[in-house]
Amino acid sequence: MEEIAVSEFKAKCLGILKRVQKTKRSLRITRFGKPIAEVTPPSPPVEHKNWLGSMVGSFDITGDIVSPASEESEWEALRD
Repeated sequence: MEEIAVSEFKAKCLGILKRVQKTKRSLRITRFGKPIAEVTPPSPPVEHKNWLGSMVGSFDITGDIVSPASEESEWEALRD
């Protein structure tokens, strides 16, 4: 990883940031020879897909999905 002094980074900041973006290589910024920060290129943008309809065709509905799963006579809430 390339290293650059903080004073040089301060003087040439915009040019250095453009270079990092163009080359996709990280840069370490140092002060008195010790690292204080790292500049990394941005990660690729995440594409947000519309979740509505995203599962179309991924499963089949079998049987009756409207009627209750058990008989009404088995429901505890309807008992006296």
